[in-house]
Amino acid sequence: MTTTTAGKGLGPRYRRLWLASVVSNLGDGVGVIAFPWLASAVTRDPLLIGAVAAAQRLPWLVFALPAGVIIDRVDRRRIMVAADAARAVLVAVIAVAVLMGESALPSAADLASGVEVPTNLPVYLVLLGSVFMLGLAEVLRDNAAQTFLPAIVAPERLESANGRLWGAEMAANSFVGPMLGGVLLAVGFSVPFFFNAGTFAAAAGLVFLIAGRYRPGAAEPNPIAAASWRADLKEGFRWLWRHDLLRTLAIVLGLLNGLGMMAWSTFILFAQENLDLDSGLFSGVLGGWASALGFGSPGAFVFAILMMGGAVGGILGSLLAPRISRALGTGPSLWVTLGVGAATALVVGTATRWWIAFLMSTVGVLTAMLWNVITVSFRQAIIPDRLLGRVNSVYRFFGWGMMPVGSLLGGVVVWAAGRSLDRGLALRWPFFVVAAGHLALLAYAAPRLTTARFDEARAEAAERRRAAAGGEAPRGG
Repeated sequence: MTTTTAGKGLGPRYRRLWLASVVSNLGDGVGVIAFPWLASAVTRDPLLIGAVAAAQRLPWLVFALPAGVIIDRVDRRRIMVAADAARAVLVAVIAVAVLMGESALPSAADLASGVEVPTNLPVYLVLLGSVFMLGLAEVLRDNAAQTFLPAIVAPERLESANGRLWGAEMAANSFVGPMLGGVLLAVGFSVPFFFNAGTFAAAAGLVFLIAGRYRPGAAEPNPIAAASWRADLKEGFRWLWRHDLLRTLAIVLGLLNGLGMMAWSTFILFAQENLDLDSGLFSGVLGGWASALGFGSPGAFVFAILMMGGAVGGILGSLLAPRISRALGTGPSLWVTLGVGAATALVVGTATRWWIAFLMSTVGVLTAMLWNVITVSFRQAIIPDRLLGRVNSVYRFFGWGMMPVGSLLGGVVVWAAGRSLDRGLALRWPFFVVAAGHLALLAYAAPRLTTARFDEARAEAAERRRAAAGGEAPRGG
């Protein structure tokens, strides 16, 4: 398998991957606006709209583990090309369906006024099936990309490479893409989908131009091509579970994501009822901007700005994460993430001003990005290449699997608190639970996630790679 030489920079292959990711994330950002808008245009039934969201996330629960086996059997560059090409075709099908049925869809003014419209069943069924298939392709593409990067970037440059990649993706996905999606929707309902299909096709072409073969080397011991699927899955799961440090990271990540969704699931209600979205600081200026941009109320516009806080934090975190990690060390950097998560949740839970929640979202996502850059780079550096797809998929299965659980618990906490407290205070309780959860995780993780343990694991992985390069049997787990 093609690899880089340490110390020679990120190189042209990384630049092509970076550009492909930016282009595809620009399309994803357009889709952030276009897909919900389309769902609300083809049906006003909340159950049917919920089914679209469920169909989009379901592949991460049912396909993440098999995807890891596929990634460890097939050239990873070809998987990424095929996945992006498939997404281009699927979104093009949606675009054509929307174009053909556009005359039957309600206008933007109708949707803004909340008018009742009948369900457009043909377009809805195309949308439902397509988003599920898009989710399958996304699982393959995202997991393949994480296992692909270590083949074109030297281990000591992974944090820098991941930081630059995620910062650019965040800017395209959370800033430029949604704004562009709104403009394209004003041109025509089908236009953003045609644009999105084009970005996926362009991304597939850029990855296709990356030279080299990126399949786990056949010279490594126990080639997986001879193993059964069940044995492959078991081997990946066993490797992660027997690695004390990686197992701890997987457990903490799952709980962190569950806590995050606990607060997010009722955040819209919290913001509407407990924050000053329609009044307070900057209300006059923001109200004028809201009217000029066509928002129904200043509150809707302020909420849109509030949602940008996470994007700001994500971009800053992607740029600063390698520096923070070097300055503090791996372990303390992760402790900062847990501690800051507790503090920001507590502040938001007691806030009455939207700009306080904006600042806390910026800080919280910044430190969350610090966690991501460190832990993903660490996994890419220590997991043997022949197992990277499977172990990475098992790890992400744990992380994503707790999200629906956290969402449900967030609603349960508000319901339970509301039985004895007024509604405004009940909506604050998920944040208090999240703050306590972060502190408990910090107490659990601090003695286990130390810089010395990370350095030891990296050193063992480096020794294993040297042994494999010299033809010796690799040692360690």
